[in-house]
Amino acid sequence: MTMLAEGMDAEILSESNASVQRTLAIIKPEALPYADEIEEKIKEDGYTIAQKRVVTLTGEQVTQFYSEQYDSPGFPKLMAHMSSGPIIVLCLSKNNAVDDWNTLIGPANVSEARHLFPACLRAKYGDQSEDTFNGLHGSENEETAEKEIRFFFPEMILEPLLTGEAVTDYLAESVNPTLLEGLAQLCKVKPADPVVWLADWLLMNNPNKPRTDEIITPIPT
Repeated sequence: MTMLAEGMDAEILSESNASVQRTLAIIKPEALPYADEIEEKIKEDGYTIAQKRVVTLTGEQVTQFYSEQYDSPGFPKLMAHMSSGPIIVLCLSKNNAVDDWNTLIGPANVSEARHLFPACLRAKYGDQSEDTFNGLHGSENEETAEKEIRFFFPEMILEPLLTGEAVTDYLAESVNPTLLEGLAQLCKVKPADPVVWLADWLLMNNPNKPRTDEIITPIPT
């Protein structure tokens, strides 16, 4: 899988509002020329693009991602199409992201989308000559969204997002004590470059960093 990434390598998205969701969107090869226009529509609809990657999939990776469709008659065409060139993969965040994104892109069949929902994205950006080349992918439900996000963004830490008082409590309990201790040490040491010294100190004394005895298995890409 060849990737060009945007965003932090270990992104922690945090909001605790139960209606805030993440979903996976894919701009497929036939819609790639309109990627900028599609991304503008995504932002206009209130989504945050939490992560973005340009990906070229192998046939094996297409098979892994679409494993539930492996036995369908149209799978060979799907595999050839999705591995035919670059695609853009987006992790989107918004209230009710999964359902809203699926409504925005419309039905999977391009002819149906054009007939019933002419304003939807698949009606506009799907291939009019091939109904199954619908231009865009959306996760079916929240559980599937998490699996699909992990497939393309294994470095992301998918945790509940914090808002309101939860943010204040988290800062008071988990951030401020460490920061204050670091500032106190900074005053004692008086280093030549206080900014770099404090950054190094916080890195070494981060209470949330992984323990050295934890075994981390890399995920092949």
